Amino acid sequence: MSTGYRVENPATGDVVETFDTATDAQLEDVLSTADAAQREWAQRPIAERAQIVSKVAALFDERKDELGRIIGEEMGKRLTEGVEEAEYCNEIFQYFADNGEKFSQETTLDVDRASAVLERLPVGVLLGIMPWNFPYYQVARFAAPNLMLGNAILLKHAEICPRSAAAIQQIMDDAGVPAGVYTNIYASHDQIAALIGDRRVAGVSLTGSERAGAVVGALAGQHLKKAVLELGGSDPYIVLDTDDVKAAAETAWGLRMYNTGQACDSNKRLIVMDDIYDEFVAELEKLAQAASPGDFTAEDATVYQPLSSRGAAERLAEQLSRAKDSGAQIRVGGELSDSGAYVSPAVVTDIPRGSDVYYEELFGPVATVYKVTSDEEALELANDSQFGLGGTVFSRDPERAKKVGAGLEVGMAKVNTTAAEGANVPFGGVKRSGFGRELGPVGMDEFVNKRLYWVGEE
Repeated sequence: MSTGYRVENPATGDVVETFDTATDAQLEDVLSTADAAQREWAQRPIAERAQIVSKVAALFDERKDELGRIIGEEMGKRLTEGVEEAEYCNEIFQYFADNGEKFSQETTLDVDRASAVLERLPVGVLLGIMPWNFPYYQVARFAAPNLMLGNAILLKHAEICPRSAAAIQQIMDDAGVPAGVYTNIYASHDQIAALIGDRRVAGVSLTGSERAGAVVGALAGQHLKKAVLELGGSDPYIVLDTDDVKAAAETAWGLRMYNTGQACDSNKRLIVMDDIYDEFVAELEKLAQAASPGDFTAEDATVYQPLSSRGAAERLAEQLSRAKDSGAQIRVGGELSDSGAYVSPAVVTDIPRGSDVYYEELFGPVATVYKVTSDEEALELANDSQFGLGGTVFSRDPERAKKVGAGLEVGMAKVNTTAAEGANVPFGGVKRSGFGRELGPVGMDEFVNKRLYWVGEE
């Protein structure tokens, strides 16, 4: 058996545990079991499914400290952030347990001389392909609504997150999710391709890179399967004006450094009006210079964690090198550690528009800043992106901010706040950030058979 799944300490690069990849025969058994289990699960009353999903929610909260430590050891996430992630999963599972019955209700249609309804039924077994940056949250927002619908889930997690994948499986088992309704699989890429093509798999959801999304989307299309893709982002964060430049810079920096900058919807492009630009950048430089490396147990906000892997750190360092070669200024940071997966927090300005790196996602502790002289220029720059996940606008004048925010070509536009998230808020993007939505009232509306049930009058 191959051992592509492993726990590799990102602070040191040491491999501390390996996991066997499943055999083809094991995956056939898993798929056969899931196919049968889904049919039984779908026949249960939704209130019964809700009771089990609610137990899943409770276990995420009960085990949050253990779960936080697991992902800290796997991919370097600060322990407090890992605990917060587990708490958020509790919120998501409970939200769908509480609201799933309402969200899946049939709709009566107004037709002549007949009874007609639009039903919302499960579609079958689904394949989830999840990333390492939020090992629990990404799974929760896919699994919670689909378990409530009556779908079954095969979950292929990132190769560097086998322990967190196993911890989720244990939660499902302990909550009473029937065998086969949720199954973690340590599968290879070739095996995943075969699963997408299998007639017993009804759809696939991937959160990951553009490259992975293109491959999975193509396979899903080839086999006429429904797909939801949540891919990268290079979110604009526009500061039109502020009464307190220092505080505005601190807020932007704190958001950018969350999860060591490894979030799809992080504020990767800071677009700042020219009259406050110099002071804003200077404050960012101070914050970056004050940062020092540490491990996932550190509580001090000035201590930064390693990236998820040495490979991720090297890719980011290579992007920064290309940015510098193109004419950008690396004002502070961006240094790759000799060992482990550390890249010092960086402030970068003057990345030339039109350069390759300008259009790339910088997935790590890098704040890129752009100077603009008008609201129109800020919006035009914000929309000059291949991505369209989220975007944020700040101004002391709410109407001014709303006008700019209304023009953002994104799936999630925010005005004068960074806290626009929750289990009841849809998540998803446009352009190369993918398609489909998770969470919120529409979170149960992707992998569902919207069946017309028409009964004519005798």
